[in-house]
Amino acid sequence: MDGLGEIVALVAIAVIGTALSRKLGLLAPIVLVIVGLGMSFLPFAPEVHLEPELVLVGILPPLLYVAAIEMSVPAFRFNLRPILLLAVGLVIFTAFAVGTVLHLLLPEVPYALCVALGAVVAPPDAVAATAVARRIGLPRRLVTILEGESLINDATALVLLRVSVAAATGAAVGFFDVTIDVVRAAGGGIAIGAVGALVIAFLHKRIKDPLIDTALSLLTPFLIMLPAEAAHSSGVVAVVFAGLYLGHRFPTLMSAASRLQMDGFWRIARFLLEGMVFLLVGLQLREIVQELDTPWSEVIWITAVVVFTLIAVRFVWIFPATYAARLVPRTRQRDPVPSASYPAVIGWAGMRGVVTLAAALALPETSEVAYPRELFVWLAFAVIVVTLVLQGATLPWYARRFRVPPDDPTQDTLAEAAVQNAASRAARERLEALADGAPAATVERLRDLADHRVNKAWERLGGAAETPSRAYGRLRREMIDAEREVFRNARDEGRIAEEVLRRAQRDLDLEESLLQRTTED
Repeated sequence: MDGLGEIVALVAIAVIGTALSRKLGLLAPIVLVIVGLGMSFLPFAPEVHLEPELVLVGILPPLLYVAAIEMSVPAFRFNLRPILLLAVGLVIFTAFAVGTVLHLLLPEVPYALCVALGAVVAPPDAVAATAVARRIGLPRRLVTILEGESLINDATALVLLRVSVAAATGAAVGFFDVTIDVVRAAGGGIAIGAVGALVIAFLHKRIKDPLIDTALSLLTPFLIMLPAEAAHSSGVVAVVFAGLYLGHRFPTLMSAASRLQMDGFWRIARFLLEGMVFLLVGLQLREIVQELDTPWSEVIWITAVVVFTLIAVRFVWIFPATYAARLVPRTRQRDPVPSASYPAVIGWAGMRGVVTLAAALALPETSEVAYPRELFVWLAFAVIVVTLVLQGATLPWYARRFRVPPDDPTQDTLAEAAVQNAASRAARERLEALADGAPAATVERLRDLADHRVNKAWERLGGAAETPSRAYGRLRREMIDAEREVFRNARDEGRIAEEVLRRAQRDLDLEESLLQRTTED
């Protein structure tokens, strides 16, 4: 019961911290990390030891999966070049740059182990990047690049970490061995992810119960991650590949009721997991500090150099990678040269997260090679805190300073209105083809509904204080409230059963949720 009480307390703190951050207009990951840092030194705070397996196999798969199913596959494909340059090229470049600098500072530590720490701190965090980028309203393409990078870079870092540790512990690691390891990790991950996605898609197609659909969706990242890891392939690549495929196919795989329920489930699951992840990161401070036996003067100096190298290397890579590719005429024609604000903002959006800490905790406690493991864990922890607090807190100001142009909402509205017009025309054609024998009043009502959807899309381009659709939404909500009150009173007076109230309440809630979009637009 004590363990259960601690879990409930941590979840409650994560929820309160997230709510407080939104109230104050701050970023939840930053607030929760700071809360965790403060709690770690309270005498009554629980001592939480973060197991690497819990993060890499228990927490990371669902977070990667939900990010992948929400990713636009066409946008991911269009931005595949910059995504791979960041997720593969930059991770390798960063690992060797940090490893080289660290080896110069600690020449007694084998170079391979220094590169291993470089691989640990190289990948930006998927959760932090998404939370910050979406919150401050970065252009959609920048968000896609950052999300795509954070979906894949963990796989690159973990493979490089495995190779570096093997080299440091005396295993023969040549070019052929590295190639085999990369092919097994990436190719095996894609293959297992593809097979898993096809099987899951087959099941979703035949499941009619929304509850079972949602339960299958919860199991999917684990059902794909575990076989991939057992086959020594990349579970990250497998989960991301399956998530991209399934997310792209969901509109044709399951019913509307299943999609609505699954969307609500993943919203709350991601909310709780993200909150817990950053709180747990902060709570590790006391244990990490207690195990540190390196003099603090040396710790501070090495930490400052590693963090500076990490931040600087990202800029050193991004600017040449952005503009050198445009020297190829075909690339320049397909993707024109962006303003300097784009690589500048991507360069500053390099927040690290829980995967970095989990990978550091997974560093071997080996007697074969002596190295300051506690210092390495501290460096990973310091990188997370500094990049998250420094870069995450200043990224909104940084983006404004470089005047990153936001997406034009008018263009989105025009595109939506045009497609809605075509969709309503197709709906009316289907209606006319099937209207024979239906009541005339019903057919006319459906025609009016199709016209209403088109009109509502075009109304968003106008400047009226209250469009007809907004007025409809406002008045209909008042009517729904009146209906709810009548049903509640009837239940309280015993004229209807509780089950009747719930059925009516659900119908009214669904209708009101549809009206919510009218208010937000």
